[in-house]
Amino acid sequence: MPRLTLSRTPAFWTTAGLLLLVLAASGVPTPLYRVYQEQFGFGPGTLTAVFGIYALALLAALLVVGGLSDHVGRRPVLVGGLLLQAVSMVVFLVADGVGWLMTARILQGLSMGALTGTLGAMLLDTQRPRRPLGPLMNSVAPGVGLSLGAVSASLVVEYVASPTRWVFAVLTAVLLLAAAAVSLLPETSPRTPGALRSLRPAVRVPRPQRTAFLTALPAVVAVWALGGLYLSLGPSLVAGVFGIENHLVGGLLVLAMQGTAAAGAVLGRNLHPQRAMVAGASVFAVGVTGTTAAVLSVQVAVLFASAVVSGLGFGLAFLGAVATATAGVAPTERAGLLSSVFVAGYLSFSVPAVLAGMAAGVVGLEAVTEVYAVVLVALALGAIAGVRLRRRRAEGEPVAAPARLPEPQLPG
Repeated sequence: MPRLTLSRTPAFWTTAGLLLLVLAASGVPTPLYRVYQEQFGFGPGTLTAVFGIYALALLAALLVVGGLSDHVGRRPVLVGGLLLQAVSMVVFLVADGVGWLMTARILQGLSMGALTGTLGAMLLDTQRPRRPLGPLMNSVAPGVGLSLGAVSASLVVEYVASPTRWVFAVLTAVLLLAAAAVSLLPETSPRTPGALRSLRPAVRVPRPQRTAFLTALPAVVAVWALGGLYLSLGPSLVAGVFGIENHLVGGLLVLAMQGTAAAGAVLGRNLHPQRAMVAGASVFAVGVTGTTAAVLSVQVAVLFASAVVSGLGFGLAFLGAVATATAGVAPTERAGLLSSVFVAGYLSFSVPAVLAGMAAGVVGLEAVTEVYAVVLVALALGAIAGVRLRRRRAEGEPVAAPARLPEPQLPG
């Protein structure tokens, strides 16, 4: 009996659903950090260390196995990553101290590192050539997924007894079902030699994409660094600076920024990639400036408004950055290149947030947020300048027609 395999369009949307699921799972711990702080008695420095170790584990996995699915196939990597994610949920479920939290976040980070580039490449593989939605979904998914995870967990924390048990038991079951569902996806990356060689830690940016990758880099760094601040210290900022103890408000702040990031990506889907990146970086700079004003004035309404504006800029800029960096990349190099984009993103997501958490214990969250904002605005302006410089150089050079790349042959 032949195995049931989804055609191109259902496979694309199933892959998008899997990406949203694992991103939601990665956003779930954000509102739970304050619960764990109260249970285990640790401060902002330890909190951001728990947050940061996840991102560092994710980076390690991206560097080692980020391009593995280009050689062994997408499905084996997806199944392994989803099963490891389920194991991390079980460790969260039994956690009774900081050490268990660290272990759970390391396992979750390793899983996400294996899944991020592979799911992103699968989206590019299964998108319709005449309606390429892969870059859009890769840009929308982080905002939607992280927001869903953070807000859902906030609701559970605020209104359900034993919230950690409910959250992680349900996620364990759903992730096991997701791993089984991978069998329905078509294999879009045939086995090719070099699997062992691909495990050597490396940032894989094909030579034709290097200039575009460097052009996109400042925008990627800026927007992901803000995401790291919101997801690690956002609820603490709401409680410590604005005096609001309700857990749901902290989750809604994440939604205000990450959720509107998805909207920003959708709004910019028909723009030229570099134009989207410039527009997004401009809006992002305005929003981050508003965050500084909110902290200085201690106005929570301004904080939420600036989060919305920053999120719109985030989505628009990241969409433009992903589309710019991946334009024309060969199918056999997609997972490696997307993993490199996410390496830059998660480095920016983790390291500045950890440093901010350490500094907050010394100078306070208010001062840290203000300095953080100034640096992010400078990066956004640098991204705009980089795109304009590249345009000027391109105008002085003859433009060759892009080579037509072969697409995976899928049913439907």
